[in-house]
Amino acid sequence: MSQSRWVKIQLAIFTVITVIAGMVMLFGYIRVPSLFGVGHYTVTVQLPRAGGLYQNGNVTYRGTEVGRVTAVHLTDTAVEATLSLRSDVRIPSDLDAQVHSASAIGEQYVALQPRSGTAPALKEGDVIPASRTSVPPDINALLAAANRGLQAIPGDNLQTVIDESYTAIGGLGPEISRLVKGSTQLAIDGRANLDPLTAVIDQSQPVLDSQAHTADAIGDWAAHLATISHQLQVNDTSVAGLLDRGGRAVDEARRLVDRLQPTLPLLLANLVSIGQVAITYQPALEQLLVLLPEGTADLQSAVMASADTAHPGVALDFKLNLNLPPPCLTGYLPAQQQRTPNFEDAPDRPAGDLYCRIPQDSPNAVRGARNYPCLTRPGKRAPTVKMCESDEQYVPLNDGFNWKGDPNATLSGQDIPQLPPGSPPAHAPAPPGPAPPAPIAAAEYDPATGTYVGPDGKVYTQADLAQPTSKGKTWQSMLTPPTSN
Repeated sequence: MSQSRWVKIQLAIFTVITVIAGMVMLFGYIRVPSLFGVGHYTVTVQLPRAGGLYQNGNVTYRGTEVGRVTAVHLTDTAVEATLSLRSDVRIPSDLDAQVHSASAIGEQYVALQPRSGTAPALKEGDVIPASRTSVPPDINALLAAANRGLQAIPGDNLQTVIDESYTAIGGLGPEISRLVKGSTQLAIDGRANLDPLTAVIDQSQPVLDSQAHTADAIGDWAAHLATISHQLQVNDTSVAGLLDRGGRAVDEARRLVDRLQPTLPLLLANLVSIGQVAITYQPALEQLLVLLPEGTADLQSAVMASADTAHPGVALDFKLNLNLPPPCLTGYLPAQQQRTPNFEDAPDRPAGDLYCRIPQDSPNAVRGARNYPCLTRPGKRAPTVKMCESDEQYVPLNDGFNWKGDPNATLSGQDIPQLPPGSPPAHAPAPPGPAPPAPIAAAEYDPATGTYVGPDGKVYTQADLAQPTSKGKTWQSMLTPPTSN
């Protein structure tokens, strides 16, 4: 019988659809290639018992299906399951194989849980030992335990248990629902952030070790906190009075501060500067506070030695060593510019610093300003704070005890008094022009005795300067140097 062309076209289309559907069925659902091992490799899992696992069960990796169970058989010591895994999914060999149930009635499957992502991948013929596997508890044991639990409840009191349970959770449906939803969302978020959570757990060991190492300190802190809590409990009345009257006391303090304005802010601002200095010199202040009681005790011991005697007094032994060592004059004004004690006026102090300016390791005036320790620069010594804070180093005027040089300059080129850094020199060069005559050094002397103070600070005697000279001057006396007292 002849068929029309339209019928032939329909039959061809139907044939193509049938072939495509058959291919999808064979390769997509039935997965015929996998039946012959194409694109798959086999791995053996050793289990302590079958745990309800059956052939054709699913195998998952991180929740994704990656293969099936092709066989489950007994061995002499355990149970072995053969897994057929997809070759296109890399599964690390450092993992655990766990048998789980998809529902309460069974449907066991194998879940592969990786321990590390850096291990080599599984390959054909690998064996997952029983130490890395686990199976769910036997359902019969669970039912038996549940039965024993029910039998433990007295029959007469079962109604009471049900009533009390209803009283405990009755009406809490919305709260329990929120609790379940929150727990579910927490589990979902934890699953989504599994790697960070795993990293936190893996890296928590140092923190836990530090807590273990400081267990004694934590115990002491808890004990001290308990002591404070006990004191608060014992002094509950006082604490209550403080809380009751504290507000009024604060108001009084606020009104006091208001009355002290504007002098109080100025005082506090000045105290800030003093506080900064105190913080800088904290080690020196601590040393002073340590030595002060000892010094006070020494003074008291000097008085107490003769307290009960007929003539009480201070028991001190003075040993006067005059001019040993000699006074330091280097760095001070020369003797010609020094004022005698008979002047009673108060002239302006010369600009700059006056202190003993001999070498720092000199045995003379070892506690002088030149040896002040710089607290902010350990190991450095300087006479002023500015020199301590700067890179400037102390430079002595000379290596002796006495003042050297003429009254207007020094051998080292430094000014007397010492001027702060950046100050113009005390003896600036004169402008161009005729040079003034050199100053004549002069010293006052006592006409009665012929004594005078030399540039080095020592007292000299020249007998021919005295008024009652018994004999005239000779050329020999003129060449004889004055004698030092």
